[in-house]
Amino acid sequence: MWKDSETEIDYLDFSYIVEIMKETINDEKLLPSCIGLYGDWGSGKSSMMHMCKRQLEEQKDGTVCLLFNGWLYESYDDAKTAILASILDGIKEGRNLCGTAKVTLKALYDSIDKFKVIKSGIKFGIDMAVTGGFSAITNLTIKEITKKAKTVAEDVDEETVIQTIKDKLDYREIREDIREFREKFAELIKEAGIKKLVIFVDELDRCNPVTILDTLEAMRLFLFNGNVSFVIGADERHVTYAIKSKFDDIEGINMDIGKEYQEKLIQYPIRIPCMNKDETEFYIMCLLSEKELDETEFYNLLNFLQSKRKENPLEFSITMGILREYDEKIATRLNDNLVLSKQLSGILTQGLNGNPRQCKRFLNILDMRQKMANYKNVTLKSSVLAKIMEVEYFQTSLFRKMVNLLGDGDILKAELEAFETDQDDKINALDPWKNELWVKKWMKAKPMLSGEKLENYFYFMRASAKDNIFTSAEKMSEEAKKIFESLLKHSDLAFNRAKKSIDKMSVFDQHQILDGLYQDMISDDNYENEKVKFFLQWGALNEQLQENTVKYCIDLSSQKISLSQIPYFEGFYAQCKNQIALKSIFERWKTENGKLKRAIDDFV
Repeated sequence: MWKDSETEIDYLDFSYIVEIMKETINDEKLLPSCIGLYGDWGSGKSSMMHMCKRQLEEQKDGTVCLLFNGWLYESYDDAKTAILASILDGIKEGRNLCGTAKVTLKALYDSIDKFKVIKSGIKFGIDMAVTGGFSAITNLTIKEITKKAKTVAEDVDEETVIQTIKDKLDYREIREDIREFREKFAELIKEAGIKKLVIFVDELDRCNPVTILDTLEAMRLFLFNGNVSFVIGADERHVTYAIKSKFDDIEGINMDIGKEYQEKLIQYPIRIPCMNKDETEFYIMCLLSEKELDETEFYNLLNFLQSKRKENPLEFSITMGILREYDEKIATRLNDNLVLSKQLSGILTQGLNGNPRQCKRFLNILDMRQKMANYKNVTLKSSVLAKIMEVEYFQTSLFRKMVNLLGDGDILKAELEAFETDQDDKINALDPWKNELWVKKWMKAKPMLSGEKLENYFYFMRASAKDNIFTSAEKMSEEAKKIFESLLKHSDLAFNRAKKSIDKMSVFDQHQILDGLYQDMISDDNYENEKVKFFLQWGALNEQLQENTVKYCIDLSSQKISLSQIPYFEGFYAQCKNQIALKSIFERWKTENGKLKRAIDDFV
């Protein structure tokens, strides 16, 4: 399997992005600078920052690079002071500081303690008079402050105490403290012999809005001066949401506060594109080859392919001819990998938006299942397993139907043969899918499944066949997970926010959310109104989702549907492009549950 983390190997040929980042950082006329490296979850942000960091360090020109992982400080009360302390720690550990620099460093640490104490004092409601006022509080540790707070604030109204503290704090002094911190920080950089300090901020989009804002404000208030350059790797949408959540009170003045704020702070935005089909094929081929070859063989091949790619960077595709040009024996060893990479590239590009991490996860699951089969002395063909996994990923309802048919003798084999030979009149059990372009294309793509012993493959996919809400969520991107979790709260506001994001989501994520909502709905003995409502509302958002929602409706129990839920089905029916299929489902429900007949007749 492949490690699900950043790498410094440029499989994606994104070196041009790394180069423009490096050029911007090295341009002294642009300092201080802040680069926004924007991309979806799993798009390669972390890998590119690691590549850029390594190349900058190799310059050996006095450039010092620090990596700050915002997510590690998620649980801290104050991310502002966390990032400040982390950066000072990085300078302390990475440089042999002179005496003057050590004094400056200590002063900066003291300032951070002061900022912590001020915030803690307000948080715990400490009585300023007891501590001797502002001058005394700055010399106390957080532990001491907390201890005193508990003893003096028990019989005092919390709001009154907090307001008293706010009134007594000298905000002019605080502003002066910030100015002094900035000046001393600039001094430290100079005294430490740092020509340029580059701070890479990673995983920021995994943080909650408060941590995101605290981190950005720390950069803006304390660190954005002198020869400092920031590189922020994040999903732009998360940062925008965090900003809007804090400044929501000024909405309605005809401005996009999230965009305006980011443009002020981040001067040089760089957006990572999704991989196209050829890039996805190259990426998959590299991953498969890395596993097949030893380290020397792989890196020699990769260098050769990268050099060939430079000859035609926009249209390059790996062929057997190119592999044979490199080495006939290696070409033979990699033939199956090449076939598999070409088989998967199109569908993963479309379904997963060419997302590198999602592609890697797909391959890891494929590899894991093959290994499980090997332990049982069962051989699974990679191409066949991959094809079945495609429908598992992108047509969940069809996948479950195929699993159910597997136990009914030769029915599944006959249905697959009918699809593969264009005998639509012989398609019965899989009739709801026979007019779907995606399904028809998938059915006729090599390898053909009708001649394979599918029981062996589905044996190692049983858990997925009984998918539930939790396993559906596990397959989603981080962005989709957050949207899905918000939808489970059954809030109209959350739904409207999710609706606005759907066009930016991969087809895969859209359908996984639908599947998760379906699993959530059927998990109860009787369908709950709110769960039915949001399942159908999400399923109505576009034509592809509508098609899948209709198929889910086929398996719904008419006995569990109440009269109060019929209006939701009516709303879905009004928006659905495939009303004919829905009508047949409703007719069956009327027969099975007479209580629904009149309500259904009113709108069908």
